[in-house]
Amino acid sequence: MFLFPLRSYLLFITLALTACQKDVVAPSPTPTPTPVPLPPPQALPEHLTLGNPSGAKAEVTQPTNYLLSKAQYALSYHRDQGKPNWVSWHLSSTWLGSAARQDDFRADPELPAAWYRPGASSYTGSGFDRGHNCPSADRTSTMADNSATFFMTNIMPQAPRNNQQTWANLEDYCRKLVSEGNELYIICGSYGRGGIGTNGYASTVDQGRITVPARCWKVVVVLPVGNDDASRVSGTTRVIAIDTPNDNGLSTTWGTYRVSVDALEAATGYDILSAVPASVQQAVEARVDTGPTS
Repeated sequence: MFLFPLRSYLLFITLALTACQKDVVAPSPTPTPTPVPLPPPQALPEHLTLGNPSGAKAEVTQPTNYLLSKAQYALSYHRDQGKPNWVSWHLSSTWLGSAARQDDFRADPELPAAWYRPGASSYTGSGFDRGHNCPSADRTSTMADNSATFFMTNIMPQAPRNNQQTWANLEDYCRKLVSEGNELYIICGSYGRGGIGTNGYASTVDQGRITVPARCWKVVVVLPVGNDDASRVSGTTRVIAIDTPNDNGLSTTWGTYRVSVDALEAATGYDILSAVPASVQQAVEARVDTGPTS
């Protein structure tokens, strides 16, 4: 009987098993997933470039801080006071032209239907002007733009001397700054209760449906024409802030009423330049403007 040597036998078995074994394909490496880029931060609407001072939203559940964002300006409306808390707008040369003043004061159809809507005659006989927040003369590029400033949601009861002289002088100066190569971001509003018009003191008009404010305020941020405006505000940017009494006996010199933005924020509870970096806010909001007034 022929016997295989053990070593040869083991070699034979190994070769046989190897021959029967299928080729093994190495698994493909798991591909590294391609990172999905995050969408860029959504730009704020033009007139809220420097922030939404009160965090207003277009929700009927916020009737005292209701956001209306129009092509011409943005505002926070107070249903129970029948006037805006604040109005914010961008002023540049593109908004200025030759359109005539429309004088078409009217109720704003964008207010929720169930709310009272102040109308053209709401201030009649009150002793207070229908005072614009965003001025008619800041929106003269087209007739439609000018007309939009006459919605009563852009109007507050303002002492005539304040509206026609003190306020008007600052508005004229703002447009002069634009003519000199600047663009402005302006936020304007009112607070408190009770003012003095041509008929004396009053706390409301329109049968109690519209509050007469005690104070009228405005903040003006002055930038040379450029891009990425919120990021261009620096510690040296000129910021004008005023806080005037709503009183027919006030001075017509608006510079008399300059204050810091910090003081206005303390009075109103707003974060007025909320989209500006915090370190820059600290620098510009603590300062009271001392620049020219005409």
